[in-house]
Amino acid sequence: MKKLSVFLLAQMACVMSFAQVQVKIADGMLESVTEKSGVNSFKGIPFAQPPIGDLRWKEPQPVNSWTGVRKCDAFGYNAMQKKIFGDMGFRGPGMSEDCLYLNVWVPAKPAKAKLPVLVYFYGGGFAAGDGSERRYDGESMAKRGIVTLTVNYRLGVFGFMSHPELTKESPHHASGNYGLLDQNAALVWVKKNIAAFGGDPDRITIAGESAGSMSVSAQMVSPLSKDLINGAIGESGAMINPLAPATLSVGEGNGVKFGEKIGATTLAALRAIPADQLLELASKPGNPSISFIVDGYFFTKKPIETYMAGEQAHVPLLAGWNSAEIPYQAVMYGQAPTPENYLKQLNTFYPGKADEVAKLYPGSTEAEVIKSATELASDRFIVYSTWKWVDLHAQTSGKPVYRYLFSKLKPPMSAKMEGATPGLAGGMNKSDAAKPAAPKGPQPYAGAPHAFEIEYAMGNLATNDAYDWTPADYKVSETMETYFANFIKTGNPNGAGVPKWSANTKGGAVSFINLDVKTILEKESDRLRARYLFLDKEYLK
Repeated sequence: MKKLSVFLLAQMACVMSFAQVQVKIADGMLESVTEKSGVNSFKGIPFAQPPIGDLRWKEPQPVNSWTGVRKCDAFGYNAMQKKIFGDMGFRGPGMSEDCLYLNVWVPAKPAKAKLPVLVYFYGGGFAAGDGSERRYDGESMAKRGIVTLTVNYRLGVFGFMSHPELTKESPHHASGNYGLLDQNAALVWVKKNIAAFGGDPDRITIAGESAGSMSVSAQMVSPLSKDLINGAIGESGAMINPLAPATLSVGEGNGVKFGEKIGATTLAALRAIPADQLLELASKPGNPSISFIVDGYFFTKKPIETYMAGEQAHVPLLAGWNSAEIPYQAVMYGQAPTPENYLKQLNTFYPGKADEVAKLYPGSTEAEVIKSATELASDRFIVYSTWKWVDLHAQTSGKPVYRYLFSKLKPPMSAKMEGATPGLAGGMNKSDAAKPAAPKGPQPYAGAPHAFEIEYAMGNLATNDAYDWTPADYKVSETMETYFANFIKTGNPNGAGVPKWSANTKGGAVSFINLDVKTILEKESDRLRARYLFLDKEYLK
């Protein structure tokens, strides 16, 4: 009988430990799912009305309240998008314009004090991505005492089309940037509701990778968002040249051209097109550019102008990039990486300045060309803009900036991924047995590619079974996630068990932490800075 009682008590304790938690927010009651770790997750919470029908291409509208208890046991729909990246896997029910949902992970044990909050924006070039991707999962951060959220936002033509008729109907005389406005609406939701989850509305850190990092840099300068945040983390990307917003007139003109091309010359006609059909039409080659713009509402001026003036959010910033963001082929355009071909490409990119560039990115041997072309391609793609962001913020914000370089190489792919080869970031390319194998050229420069740091930073290596993660990988992840968690909690990444990380401030020496199997603090070399200063002159002409 005594043994039975002990058994029943153990069973009751198990059931209690996995009991759902109910939380009352402004719009109604929510019920969680309790993960095996004890973390409570609230998936698929609507933070705005579905942007469908007449709400297509309007700023997000307040969500309608509900009665009863909303079970948050499944992710919401992902935004309309094409499958353009091999490293993305979604866990929601499918794709829809009805996509404005967020997800919250809450530590298992209630805390006496309010907890710090992390809001993470996914990457994907503002054309793809979803808050349900496993690599962004907030469970690991929640286990460290952080209330963690991922946020969906509109993409592509649904999230960024501008048009004169849209500008005319807007109460703000603006159009476009709907995806960025979705992010702002989510931040407003967090500020209003996060205390109900145990979070501190005055300790909100925003973070993101690639397009998500660009979004962080954008939210920091927007008058709508900059007072809602208390810290920022950026992983590879800023909304600064060559990734800067266009003007409203350019955006409106491109919207008109797109409508004319598809035979929908009025706003009513554009809104009448079914979502899946509009996605297909917008995905065809030769369409005018549809992207973020200086609309006079979300952006009152170019982001770089705001940073130069010191008018951005004055918050601590942790940001950096990867050691091989993009392969050398992005500079060589399919040509063999010989010194002769390399010099020819430099002349193409920088007429009359090839010799100057060759001193900064030397290429006297094939190996040197591959290394330098990788560095130049990465700088031109996304590194320079990120460097300019952190450099300006250090000079004008009065707050510390912590810069990193992520250098950990990819481990071997898992044996069960037979027939696949490593692709961009954590993804893969699957071979087609019906097609002859492509001829093998020189191997890429050994470095960390774009987006490959995400699982390390968020403590989610185990969610990606495409690679045989090693103890060294888990060591780097532990270090990187610890830095991030410390920063989210205190505005400073330093703490017990990790190497000292010095901040960059106005007029001080410039350094960065190099995240690798052996993580060390390094000073920015004269040659490295000279690269960025050269590109600075090119992009600020």
